[in-house]
Amino acid sequence: MSVLSAAARVISAIARHGTAAVARAGVRPRAFLAAFSCAVFTAVPAEVHYPEVLPGKELVFPDDEGSHPAYRVEWWYVTGQLEDEQDNPLGFQVTFFRVRPGLAESNPSRFAPSQILFAHAAIADLRAGRLRHDQRAARAGFDLAYAREGRTDVRLDQWQLREEAGAYHALVQGEDFNIELRLTPTQEPMLQGDRGYSRKGSAPRSASYYYSLPQLAVDGEIAIEGQRQRVTGRAWLDHEWSGDFVEDGAQGWDWVGINLDDGGSLMAFQMRDKSGAERWAAATLRAADGTQQSFAPEAVEWTPGQRWRSPRTGAVYAVGWQLRIGDARYRVAPLINDAELDSRATTGLVYWEGPVRLLREDGSPAGSGYLEMTGYADRIGF
Repeated sequence: MSVLSAAARVISAIARHGTAAVARAGVRPRAFLAAFSCAVFTAVPAEVHYPEVLPGKELVFPDDEGSHPAYRVEWWYVTGQLEDEQDNPLGFQVTFFRVRPGLAESNPSRFAPSQILFAHAAIADLRAGRLRHDQRAARAGFDLAYAREGRTDVRLDQWQLREEAGAYHALVQGEDFNIELRLTPTQEPMLQGDRGYSRKGSAPRSASYYYSLPQLAVDGEIAIEGQRQRVTGRAWLDHEWSGDFVEDGAQGWDWVGINLDDGGSLMAFQMRDKSGAERWAAATLRAADGTQQSFAPEAVEWTPGQRWRSPRTGAVYAVGWQLRIGDARYRVAPLINDAELDSRATTGLVYWEGPVRLLREDGSPAGSGYLEMTGYADRIGF
C-alpha cells in the first residue's frame, strides 16, 4: 500500500466510523507528516483556508502553548532519557498530533471529523535493547478527545498531556507499559528559526511556528509489564503548528533535540530529497547563559556514520552521524540500534526514533537527547 493511500485510508476510516474503526491508528508527528502531507496537504477542498505561517509573528506565552485549530497541522512532542531507582537507563516519547483535514466543516453534528487527533508513546528499554510502543487515533469530541486552546491540554481517552501548576503532566496507558510523568520547565521557551518562524524549505510557505522547552526536569513512574518503577531524568518538548510543511520532492528528514550537559541545548534538522541529498537544514544552539544562535542551511551539515539494517523491513538507517554546526563538530551516537517503529498497518510508514548521546569532536560527552529519521523505508519500496 502506498504512503498516500494508507494515510488517506486512516482519515477516511476515522471520518466514517470513528475511533473503533482504527483503534490502533496513530503516529509520531514528524513521521506522520511524511505520509499525511501527501494526502491531506493536497486533497483538501479548495474552499478551506488555512492561515499562512509568516515571519514576524510574536509567539505569546502561555497562550501559544495551547491548540491552534485553524491551522492544518500541530503537534506536542516530548522525548527524554530517564533512570530508575536502580540506575537503569530508559528512553521515552509521548506525542500528540492534531490535524484539521478540511472535512465536514459546515456539518453541525458533534460526530463531524473537523479535527482529528493522533497520539504515540514509546519506551526505549536500553537493557533489553528493544522498543515498546503504542498508538491511538480519534476525531475530536465528547470531551474524550480534544486539544484545548490557551494552554497545553490534549487528550485521547486515557492518554493525556496537560499543563497544570507550572508543570506538564503526561499520562499514557499502553498495551504493556504505563507512563505517569511530571515535566517541570527549568528554562524559558527556546524559539526556533527566526523568533519562532522555522523554515523547512526554500519556499517561504514551507515553514512552521516552532518553539521548544529543553532541559525539562522529569520525575514520576513508568510501569513495564506491570512492574512499576520511580524514574527521574531530563526531557525535551517541541510544539509546532503550520498550514503547510513539506515541499514537493522532499522524502524525509533527520532531526535531533539535545539537552547539553552544561545546561545548554541544541536542535538541528535536515530535509532530504528522494536521492537522500539535503534539501534544507537548520539548527539552533542555546548556551547555558541563555544566549542563542540560529544557523542557516550552509552552516549545518549531516554526514552519515554507523548504519543499522532492520531485520524486519530491510531499511538501512544511519543511526550514527557526524554533525557540523557552524565551526563546531559533533558525533551523534545511538544508545539503542533497534528503534524502528513500523506503522504500515495503519499509516503505511516506517521510521526510526531513539535516544542518543552527543559527543564532541574529541570524543568527550556533550549531551543527550533523541534522534528521529523518516523516509528511509520509503526508499526501498514501502
